[in-house]
Amino acid sequence: MGRSRYRVVGDGKCYFITSSTIHWLPLFAVPALAQIVIDSLNFLQQEKRMAIHAWALMETHLHLVATCRDMSGEMRKAKSYTARRIVDCLTKNGPDFFLKQLRFYKKRHKDRQEYQVWQEGIHPKAILDDGAFRRTMEYVHYNPMKRGYVDRAEDWRYSSARDYAGVSGLVRIEKIA
Repeated sequence: MGRSRYRVVGDGKCYFITSSTIHWLPLFAVPALAQIVIDSLNFLQQEKRMAIHAWALMETHLHLVATCRDMSGEMRKAKSYTARRIVDCLTKNGPDFFLKQLRFYKKRHKDRQEYQVWQEGIHPKAILDDGAFRRTMEYVHYNPMKRGYVDRAEDWRYSSARDYAGVSGLVRIEKIA
């Protein structure tokens, strides 16, 4: 499949974004690799480069509801940074299986790199009203329940559902009432 046809349509808008690992590899089942993404999200929020309203990290993908002046640019930088850190972590700590898979599934046109961690694109969907925001939040937060991982959304450690249930989560978020 070629480059993503999805585009960010305006700056400073709220978007629902999904970023998936190459070939849907379950990289984030490894806690150290999940922590790299969490640290990156916290950095973006702390540095006020992105307002994160909701998120859920599954083993193969990240769902994010966020507002940002330069969503494409910030996500490109975040994916590049996390990819480099993930490859470094796997090189140092293993498992080698993932490195071999990241090399094998790397797109041919990516000739300046040895590995590819993320699929191309961020698949942004603008959230244009309160109803769409509510439905998107429910989708993000109930994703782990739908997969059968937890009985209650707030029990999924890698999600902002905890914050909305009154429990401190792993990523600082900006709630929208």
